This record gives sequence, C-alpha cells and structure tokens, in this order.
Amino acid sequence: MSACVPARADSARTEHVHPPHSPPPERPRRFRIAGADVSASIAVFLIALPLSLGIALATGAPLQAGLVAAAVGGIVVGRLGGCPLQVSGPAAGLTVVTADLIHRYGWRTTCAITVFAGLAQLGLGCLRVARTALAVSPAIVHGMLAGIGVTIAVAQLHIVLGGTPQSAVPDNLRALPAQLANVQPADLAVSVLTLTLLLLWPRVPGRAGQLLGKVPAALVAVAGATAVAALAGLRLPKVDLPSWSSHALATLPDGPVLGLVAAVLTTTLVCSVQSLLGAVAVDKLVAARPGLTGRVKRSDLDRELLGQGAANVVSGALGGLPIAGVAVRSSANVQAGAVSRNSTMLHGVLVVIAALLMVPALELIPLASLAALVMAVGLKMVSLNHIRTVTRHREVLVYAVTTCGVVFLGVLEGVALGIAVAVAVALHRLTRTRITHVDTEGVHHVHVRGQLTFLAVPRLSRVLHQVPHGGDAVVELDGSFMDHAAYETLQDWQKTHTAQGGSVEITGRRPGLRISEPADTDGCRCRPWTPWRNHQCERPQTASARPPGADRQSVADGASGTGTGDTGGTGEAADPGRDRSTEGSGGLGGPSGSSGRELARGISAFHRNTAPLVRGELARLAREGQQPSQLFLTCADSRLVTSMITSSGPGDLFVVRNVGNLVPLPGEESGDDSVAAAIEYAVDVLKVRSITVCGHSGCGAMQALLSTEPGGTQTPLKRWLRHGAPSLRRLTEDEDSWTRLAGRRPVDAAEQLCLANVVQQLEHLRAHGSVSRALGNGELELHGMYFHVGEAQAYLLTEGDGAGRFELVRETDLTA
Repeated sequence: MSACVPARADSARTEHVHPPHSPPPERPRRFRIAGADVSASIAVFLIALPLSLGIALATGAPLQAGLVAAAVGGIVVGRLGGCPLQVSGPAAGLTVVTADLIHRYGWRTTCAITVFAGLAQLGLGCLRVARTALAVSPAIVHGMLAGIGVTIAVAQLHIVLGGTPQSAVPDNLRALPAQLANVQPADLAVSVLTLTLLLLWPRVPGRAGQLLGKVPAALVAVAGATAVAALAGLRLPKVDLPSWSSHALATLPDGPVLGLVAAVLTTTLVCSVQSLLGAVAVDKLVAARPGLTGRVKRSDLDRELLGQGAANVVSGALGGLPIAGVAVRSSANVQAGAVSRNSTMLHGVLVVIAALLMVPALELIPLASLAALVMAVGLKMVSLNHIRTVTRHREVLVYAVTTCGVVFLGVLEGVALGIAVAVAVALHRLTRTRITHVDTEGVHHVHVRGQLTFLAVPRLSRVLHQVPHGGDAVVELDGSFMDHAAYETLQDWQKTHTAQGGSVEITGRRPGLRISEPADTDGCRCRPWTPWRNHQCERPQTASARPPGADRQSVADGASGTGTGDTGGTGEAADPGRDRSTEGSGGLGGPSGSSGRELARGISAFHRNTAPLVRGELARLAREGQQPSQLFLTCADSRLVTSMITSSGPGDLFVVRNVGNLVPLPGEESGDDSVAAAIEYAVDVLKVRSITVCGHSGCGAMQALLSTEPGGTQTPLKRWLRHGAPSLRRLTEDEDSWTRLAGRRPVDAAEQLCLANVVQQLEHLRAHGSVSRALGNGELELHGMYFHVGEAQAYLLTEGDGAGRFELVRETDLTA
C-alpha cells in the first residue's frame, strides 16, 4: 500500500512512495494481433463462408445454422482448444450424421443432441482419455470418412442436376435414372462452372498463378458462378437466409430414449475422432513449417476435446450445426502464415460480421453452386493415398467394410462393423502360426513361424511330442511375440526332453527376451553383433573358445533383432589381433583367398539362418514391388549401416550413397546424373514422403575438402569433391551459423564442415525440380541428420529463430 507525503515545502505536488519490498505497478498489457494472423484469418474466412453454407444445405438444416457453427467454432474453440492453429466449424464429416438426425427428429431436437454431445465431450476431456481415440485403426477412420464422402457426393448430385436428394444412399441411387431424365439445364450449368473453376483455379501457371493462388478456389468458384448466374438472368433456387428474429433454437429432445442416446454417441464419436486426428495433422504441418516449431506448442489433445465440447454446447444452444476440426480450413490457416490462436478467433468474428451485414450478397448464391462445392469436398474424402496405405498394410478389408457399412447402413453401424472386422483380422493374424517338423539327417527341426500365444499351444505341444525321446532337436522361432503360456510349454518340454537324454537348441529368439534385447551369453553384452569383423568386446574370445552353435545363434538373433539386414556379417567373429594385410584377394569368382572365403561364409550364414526369416517378406516385396517411405542419402563410409541406425528392414529405405553425401546442383556442367536420377525416381515414381541427408563424424571427404589445394591433377575424386565447395564456402563465410551439436560447438573444423555440409546439401535438394514441386504441394519433408560414429549417436537437424541445431534423438522426444 502506498502513502502520500509532501514532496517539497515550496511545491504543492505529491508523489507516491512505495514500500521497499513492493513491486512497481505493472503497465497494462496491450492486446496485439500479429499481421500474419490477420491475413491468415481473412484467408480462412473466405474459405469458411461458402463451405459453411454448403454443408448446412447438404444436411437440410437452416442455412444460417452453418454460419452460427462457423462463428462459434472459430471463437470458442480458438480460445479454449488445445490446438492453437486448428480451425473448427461445420465439417463435411458430420454431414451424413446431422442429415440423418434432422430427418428422424427434426431440427430443434438435433440442436439438443448437439448440446448433449458437447457435454459428453466435456466429460471425456475431464477424464483425459483423448489419446485413447487415436487407438482406433486408421483404416476404420479413413473408411468412415470415405463412406461419408460417397454419401455426400451421391446426395448433392441430385441438387447439381436440379432435383431434391433422398435421405439414404440406396434411395438416391434408385432415383438417379429418373433425375438424369429430368435434368434442369440452368442448375447443371452453374454446377459445372463451379466445379471447373474449383479445379482449374489452383492450376493457373506462371507468376499470375502464384498471385491468383492466394485467393481461395472455393470463394472464386462460388463467386464466379453467382456472378454468371446473375448476369445471365438464370432463374434457379438460391440461398434463403431467414431473419435472425425467427431463427430456431434448441428445444428439449423428443424421441425414443435409446435412439437419442445412440444419436448423442454417434455425434460425439465423429466430432471427437475427426477433431483429434485433425489436431495431430496440424502438428505435422507446424513441424514442417520453418521457424514455427518453437513458437507454437504441440497440441494438448485433452484440452482440445474440452474446447470442442464447449463449442458444441454453445452451437447447439444457439441453433448451430455440430462442430469439429476442419482439415481444409486448418491447413489453409497454417499455410497462410498464422502464428497463434488469434487467427482462428478473428476468422470467427469475421463470420459474425458477414452473417449480420452481408445477407443480401449471400442470398444471390445459387444452391446448385454450393451443392457442387460440397460434392467436390465429399469426393476428396475418398483419398487414393489412404487406399494405397491400407492396402500396403493389408487392412483394405477393414477399410472396405467400414466404407460400405457407412454408405448403406449408417455411420455408427459402419464404424461398429469396421471395428468387428479389425478385431477379427487381428485374431486371425494372431492365430496364423505355422508350426512344422522336419527330420534332417537325424536332427529334428521344429520351425515356428508367427506369434506364439496360448491359441497356438495345442499345435506346438503336438508337434514337439513328435520328436522322439533322446533325439537331437533344433527349435527355430520366427516371431516377435511369445506369451506366458507358450513360454512355459516350450520350457517344460525342453527340460523333459533334456532329462531323457536328448539335446535342444533354440534359435531365432531366446525365450523370455524382447526381440531387440541382446542376449547375455558368456558375459558378452555385445551380441548379436559378434559376427562383425574386428569385433572387440569386454571379454574377447577366440572362435575356439566360444560354445558350440554360438555363430549360428548369434546370426539368428541378429536376423530377428532390430530389422537390420547386415547382421549376417561374416558368419563368425574374426580374431581382433590378426594381421589383415596378409589376406588374399579372393574375389567374387571363387573363394581362393581369405577374404573370398569370408564372403562365402557370410553368404552361407545368410542362406542358413537369415534367409528363412526374411524370405516371406522379400517374396511379398518381389510381388508387390518396392514402396519405400524415405529416400536416405548418406556417405559411402563403411561404418554407416543405414538399416541398423534407422531400425529399418527390406523395402523401407531407398538409399543413395556417395563420397561425402553430396547432392550436386541440377543442370550443372559435368554434374552427376546418377544422384539426380535417383532423386527424381524416388520423388516422382516411388512417391517417398521424406528425404534425409545424413552426414557423419570423421568423414574423409570433408577432411579432403579442408586440405585440398587449388590446381594439381584433377583426379576423379577431386572432380567429385567440387560439389562440396559450397559447403566449404558456407563454413568460411559464416563461421557462427549451424555450428551447434546438442548445445556444444564442434570439436574442430572438420566436424563443423560435416554439419555445414548437411545443411548445404538440403539446399541443393530444394533446387531439384521434383523436390521443389513435392515440397510446394506439401507431399514431401526434408530432414538433416548427423551420425557420430564414436558415440553411436544420431542427431537430427532442427530449425528455429533463424538458426539451426543438431539435437540428440531421445525416446522421450517421440512420445512427448
């Protein structure tokens, strides 16, 4: 508390004196909105306005209900939600659900159902179960959205043709021939014009296309069709916005209790799943945008669920449509440069202003134009990329059943069918365990392929008892999981068989160990890497000192370990102290020398131990072709085992290796078409989703760049290293950039150049046409990586605040 005292005897002024421990009063904080948020909100508003009206039209709700939902979604979810840049409002994924509710219970009861669905979301948010929704199989989610998209497209096709849609897809399909025979030319012409503008506007070439592309295609399509219809004097149904004084609000629900409960559950499910998946997608967009990762926090899914619930309560109470996160508007918000939740809230304010002041302009819009717009949105929900993904993961049956169920039965019924089929497929895979017994020269081989659970115990026990008492047995485990029942069955049989004078050797995976855990045999924790050349562990042992079968067990463990294809190695541990300078050359023609015999032993070990484990997967890849998700461009250094570092297997990585992990600029004289061809093939043909440039410590190419003097004989190596000259210039011109490695400076100039080279090659990548196009379409991500050989640590490049850092990859970073 301050006290007033006279300041001076000759002055009438007083001043406030604060106690010594009282902080000075804070100045009131001024509310500021970044210019980027203002421009992004305008872009989102221009997309949301026609889409909100179109979705309301597709549901059969009053058209102003779409504007209410858009405004509430922007303001309420924007303020309370856990994903700052996600834009919420009336979503196409809710169209079928809402249309069915209106048809069954009427509009005002549907508003009440929306309120109760919002309350259910608030309860789920308080229970913090948001991440549980992400456990739903993506095949079910994509199938649900595809089914909704088909339903929307078939229904809106009737309005496009000048008719009225029915309430169900079968009815719409049966009525389609009669509708085609009675087409209204004016409606069809406006719809075709809308679809044409919607398709061609983003494809305007050249500089004009870059400028015009900033205007949303949806706005251009609807505004263009409206203008043409007005100038041509076409007489056709248009938007009709009743007075807000007669706007219908929610009322007490009227209908059967079980039906209303099912309606609330369905609305809650679709709203929640779509919003949470949308939040995860927005996080990926934010992570891919340079300079935004540190400024925008990752989504709090539980808070997002609370925000969505509050918005649905408000929207339903005010007579608005159900609300969910909308992918189209959210991606537009991120791409337009939004940096905070102010953009989503401001877009909601703009919708309120438009609903109050732009009614005469909105009532000029033809309904056929809005129907064409929503039909295009519905067709986009059937994503070919999603179909390819579920096919690759052998979940196309789940996808197809869910889609058909949603189309012909309803959303809740379709999702329930999808879950049932997904469970059945999982059980089928779990029980699909092949157990065979083969007698080879007196040794009984029991091969188990698949997951060993209690369901397979009867077959396992039956096959094991086919091995005669006192016989030699080898049990080959080819699977990543063994439950307690199977483990005890195998262990009990092993003890009994050994007690009767027989021998048992278990290969593939030691019972009771996780598949990635190295076996602790003879005090060596380095296994299953012992077959590698020059291996040295804490307790080195020669080949003669190792127990029988050690080579075989080690290679088998390695083959079933982290998925590396290189663990077959040489087939035995080499003597660390041997002098390799005396080894013969051998060659591929025949194993005449030591290295040739080493190669043959490695191939033999692969055929004996690893090939049976990977043959099925390689056979599938041979049939279906390669579909890698990443292009991995790294150095030719023998110490970089790409599959081991990334824990990847056959078909995962499309690898390009060269000296110094260099990416020559395209079109350069005497450039390298090999690297450019690999990049073009990976991006344009294989459709990889990411490219990683990986450098490493102790790179000989970087050391050569530092020590090479101008002039001299131009050897092939020197001609190749000229592509690394920009990295060297980057290092010398700006020594303070890109120099941090997990918070520390590089130890020397060579390490600093290795880091700068990764960044420089990423810039060279962006200059390639195929990469530039894919980046512009949001279909590709670029990553920088640095592998410290001595530490066996991988570092990923991060960008923020104009500077780059290579940060250590930790498991906690992946689960945060």
